[in-house]
Amino acid sequence: MTIHNTEIAAKFNQLADLLEIQGANSFRVRAYRNAARIISGLAKNVSDLVDQGYDLEELPGIGKDLADKIKIINKTGELPLLKQTKAKIPAILSELMKIEGLGPKRVQILYKKFHINSINDLKTVLDQGKIRKLSGFGEKTESRIRQGLEHQKQYNKRFKLAEVQPIVENLLAYLKKNTAVKNLDCAGSYRRHKETVGDLDILVTSTDSITVMKHFLAYEDITKILSQGDTRSTVHLHSGIQVDIRVVPPKSYGAALLYFTGSKEHNIRLRAIAVKKQLKLNEYGLFKGQKDLGSHTETQLYRQLGLTYIEPELREDRGEIEAAKNGILPKLIQLKDLRGDLHCHTNATDGADSLEAMAKTAAQLGYEYLAITDHSQRLTIAKGLDKKQILQQFKAIDRLNAKLKGITILKSSEIDILENGSLDWPDEILKELDLRICSVHSKFNLTSVKQTERIIRAMDNPYFNILGHATGRLINKRSAYEIDMDKILQAAKERGCIIEINAQPERLDINDLFCKKAKDLGLKFALSTDAHSCTQLHNMCFGIYQAQRGWLEKEDVVNTLPLNQLKKLLK
Repeated sequence: MTIHNTEIAAKFNQLADLLEIQGANSFRVRAYRNAARIISGLAKNVSDLVDQGYDLEELPGIGKDLADKIKIINKTGELPLLKQTKAKIPAILSELMKIEGLGPKRVQILYKKFHINSINDLKTVLDQGKIRKLSGFGEKTESRIRQGLEHQKQYNKRFKLAEVQPIVENLLAYLKKNTAVKNLDCAGSYRRHKETVGDLDILVTSTDSITVMKHFLAYEDITKILSQGDTRSTVHLHSGIQVDIRVVPPKSYGAALLYFTGSKEHNIRLRAIAVKKQLKLNEYGLFKGQKDLGSHTETQLYRQLGLTYIEPELREDRGEIEAAKNGILPKLIQLKDLRGDLHCHTNATDGADSLEAMAKTAAQLGYEYLAITDHSQRLTIAKGLDKKQILQQFKAIDRLNAKLKGITILKSSEIDILENGSLDWPDEILKELDLRICSVHSKFNLTSVKQTERIIRAMDNPYFNILGHATGRLINKRSAYEIDMDKILQAAKERGCIIEINAQPERLDINDLFCKKAKDLGLKFALSTDAHSCTQLHNMCFGIYQAQRGWLEKEDVVNTLPLNQLKKLLK
C-alpha cells in the first residue's frame, strides 16, 4: 500500500485542528501544520524517501518526533496520536472545523452552547437565527458559515488535481508492468486538467482484457471492489477516490479516449457534427452505416469531422469547436516556455528554505530569473519583513547575484493590499523593488463593492505590477471573497496591471473562466508558484494547466520574456 504525501499531510492537519480545539500549546499545533505544509509540497513521495533510507530529519522543520510519526504512518497507514486525540474529542468537532467561517474557538462555543452533534444540528440553529445572537458571531459570521456549508457540499467529493496526480502516476506505473497492456491513459477531468477531480477513468487497450483486469484488481492500494467484469471494473483506493477501468480493443482506442475524456458538452457537439455528416460517433468508433471509418487516434476522428485536433484542456464547449473549424485554435503555452518564476518565499518570512537554496533550485529548473517576494511588514497571516530587514535582503540578493551564474534574483515583495486600498510599503521601498506582487490577505468579508474598490484603489498606485491570487479562494477549503471580477479586469487593463495565475495547488487563482475572460480583454499574465520551499517550485505545471484551460499562449505570459524585456515591461 502506497501512502501519499497528501494523506500524511491531511493527518497532521487534522491532528493540529483537534489539538487546537483542545487548547494545546500553539507551538505544538504550528509544528504539525508546518509539517503538513512541507510534506504536501515535496516533489518526491515521502514513502519513497523512507524506503530509500533517507534521513527525514534533513527536511526543513522535521525533527526526530515528526520523522518517527511519518515512518509509522508510512508503515501502518495510521497515526496513533491522531487516533488517541480523536477518541477524546466528539467527532462532530472535527467535522465543524472543516467549515469555512469556523475556527477552534467558535467550534467550542457552538458545541457547548447548542450541544451540536451533527451538521443538521448546525443547520437548525442557523435557521433559528440563534448563532447571530452569540457574542463575537453576528450576521456576517452566520452568512460565512452558510456559505461554508454550501461550499463543503459542493466540493466534499472532489479531490484537488495535485492530490490525484501521484495516485494516477503510481497506478499507471503498476498497470504498465503487465505485458497485456498496450495503450494506457487516465481520461476524464484528470486528462482535461480540471482543478478538481471526482473520480478516475482509466482506459486500456488490450487483446487480453481478462489478464489486464486480474492484474488491476490485485493492486495493493485497492480497499474495496464495487464491481468487476472482463472489460470493466470499479474500485475504491486507499485515498478514497473511485477508479473505473475499461479495456477496449486497439481499433477503438481513439474513440474511447475521446469519449471518456469529455467533457460531456464537448462530446454532444461532436456527435451533432457527425450526425450532420450522416455519421455515428460513439465510444467504439466513427461509423458510416456499419463501416468503421477508423478510430485509432483522436486526431483521425477530429480530422474526419472536419476539425483540427483540440487539446484536452480546451474541451469544455467554450468556443473550441468553432475555433477548430476555422483553424484558429490557440497554440497553448508550455512549461518549457517559461524563463522564470515571479512569486516565491524564503525562510526570511514564512518559507522553509534559504534565499540561496531557492535560487539554486530555480537555476536547476532552467530559469533565467527568480523573484523573491517575501511578505511585507504588516501581513497578518504570516511573518513579514520590516524596512530594515528588506533592505538587508536587498544586500543579500546583490551578493548572491554576484556569486551565481546563469540566474538573476529579482528584488521583490508580496505586498498586502490594506482595507483602504493602500499598499503595505511606503514609496521609498516600493521604488527600490524590481517587482511588486500586490495581494489581499485579510478582511475577506467585505462587501463586493468595498472589496472591488479596495483592489482598484491599490491598482491606482503607480508602483503596482501584479495582482496576486485575485479571488482569495482556497480550493475545497475557502470560497472566493465577493468581488466584481469584470470591473477588476477592466481596471487592470486601463492601468496596465498584470494578473497572476497562482500555481499553488490549493489556489490555482485565477480560475480558467476568469483567465479566458482576461485574455479576451488583452491582459497580460504572470505564471507563478507562490512557492514556500524549494520543492514547491516544481508546482509550476499546475499553473500551466490552468493557463492552458484559459486558452493562454506564450505571448500572453510576461515571464516567458527574457530578463531585459521583462524589466522594461515592469517599468
